[in-house]
Amino acid sequence: MSSSVKESKAAKLKGFKHSRPGLYLGIGSSAFGAIGVIRDARAARGERDTLKLVNAVVAAVALVTSTALLIRELKQLGDDDILLG
Repeated sequence: MSSSVKESKAAKLKGFKHSRPGLYLGIGSSAFGAIGVIRDARAARGERDTLKLVNAVVAAVALVTSTALLIRELKQLGDDDILLG
């Protein structure tokens, strides 16, 4: 495979990441990640393991932050669209 083909695929993937469907996919992935964080937090509370609980809380904060960034980018994408008003 030539390097221009690889660059082309990389550019397409990067473009998808910042497209409306890509942003929705990222938000959906965060929602599935939240399920795991909740499960980990419940297990940590049941075991009374403070370190695992702190890890779950930090992971939850990271998910909230990444979701907020995705939503902000989605709103900015909508603001740039002339047809949306």
